[in-house]
Amino acid sequence: MIIAGALVAMISGVLLGKMTTRHPGRGLNPVRYFWGVCYIFVLAWWVTMANLDVAFRVLHPDVPINPGIVKVETDLESESAKTALANSITLTPGTMTVDLSDDGYLYVHWINVSSTDVEEATHQVVGRFEPILRRIFE
Repeated sequence: MIIAGALVAMISGVLLGKMTTRHPGRGLNPVRYFWGVCYIFVLAWWVTMANLDVAFRVLHPDVPINPGIVKVETDLESESAKTALANSITLTPGTMTVDLSDDGYLYVHWINVSSTDVEEATHQVVGRFEPILRRIFE
């Protein structure tokens, strides 16, 4: 079943690639697949760490929760990379992408806002995902 699914996904990608992306030829670069596999582990690590953090905050009422929406900046150019970044942030417990503006800013709801400075918040929220996503999508 997995082989059949992978085969259908590859055929669909080849046939529909020009409809869904501006540069379908980039998908043939094996280095991008290597970084894609690396990204799975990076995302899994940060999702696990965020799960533990949220669970700790729920179980210990003395731990502060300071929710709010922060503005973070991304340097990613492609729409696919920005979408992957926004989805990665949303998949991480305690954060949720609320809006992606046209000028390269994301607005993220954060369970414990530790900084309202755009650069510091960008480093804490986006910095863990953006370098690898750049290697995959750009």
